[in-house]
Amino acid sequence: MFDLKGKRGLVMGVANDRSIAWGIARAMADAGADLAFSYQGEAFGKRVQPLAASVGSDLLIDVDVTDDASLDGAFARLKEEWGTMDFLVHAIAFSDKNELTGRFINTSRDNFRNSLTISCYSFIDVARRASELMPDGGTLLTLTYQGSNRVTPYYNVMGVAKAALESSVRYLANDLGRDGIRVNAISPGPMKTLAGAAIGGARKTFKHTDTNAPLGSNATLEAVGGTAVYLASDAGACTTGEIVRVDGGYHVLGMPQPENI
Repeated sequence: MFDLKGKRGLVMGVANDRSIAWGIARAMADAGADLAFSYQGEAFGKRVQPLAASVGSDLLIDVDVTDDASLDGAFARLKEEWGTMDFLVHAIAFSDKNELTGRFINTSRDNFRNSLTISCYSFIDVARRASELMPDGGTLLTLTYQGSNRVTPYYNVMGVAKAALESSVRYLANDLGRDGIRVNAISPGPMKTLAGAAIGGARKTFKHTDTNAPLGSNATLEAVGGTAVYLASDAGACTTGEIVRVDGGYHVLGMPQPENI
């Protein structure tokens, strides 16, 4: 049921071997999927190339998600190489970290626009293009975080961007369901990634959730990767429009555990 043999998909957003996107890519490759990877700029390309090679992929595409011509070229390349595709993993987000440390009320117009464009609209943009290469149905996955629905220190405008992203998941699921395309988001707890390290107070947040989550731990790359495999496999055939939390159960809490109060 969790077999991805014969399925092909694009993974967007791998930064290094500790990226959530890489955990997903590795799990999907282990399940038999053929992968393509996108990156932005030469520096990230050099990081991604050996990781892609380790899972047997040599299909790497330089993509700027804020540029229509770049996106058009990327999906034209996929169509040329594969003809069709079965899944897409969107693990792209960005905000000016200087605006994540102050008060949310001071968010600038430019950073608000940029954060929403890259962190939310880019998923809609790639979903439209990817769906055209999924004539027999498929899966679209993105990544979110609990700051979308609970005020989280040092998250600020990214919380708003993730809230918009989660709403987009539901609307896209409705739009594309009739085409047999499932759209879901995975919401891990805090993880030690390059992106997570850019958020102020990351160590305290990681420790707090690790010690208070019902399962007594934060998410692992393996757990997030396994969830992605399930959603992209035939076992996930009737799951769409969902925000699947992989956070050790932390989201169910109203207060810290008694011993930590």
